[in-house]
Amino acid sequence: MSSVYRVTEVVGTSTQSCDDAIRRAVSRADETLRNLDWFEVVETRGHIENGEIAHYQVTVKVGFRLE
Repeated sequence: MSSVYRVTEVVGTSTQSCDDAIRRAVSRADETLRNLDWFEVVETRGHIENGEIAHYQVTVKVGFRLE
């Protein structure tokens, strides 16, 4: 079976971890897009306060099958 996909980028943020930021991005995309099939992390950033990581920001491409 062949499929055609559309790809969009979303950015997730978290004060806990990169993994949590990814999960937030995918979860939010799932609220408005149908047929999510895969994701790819394309960029990881963060904010430093007082020499420690304050929050993580992860750009994620999500692919979804077109109907």
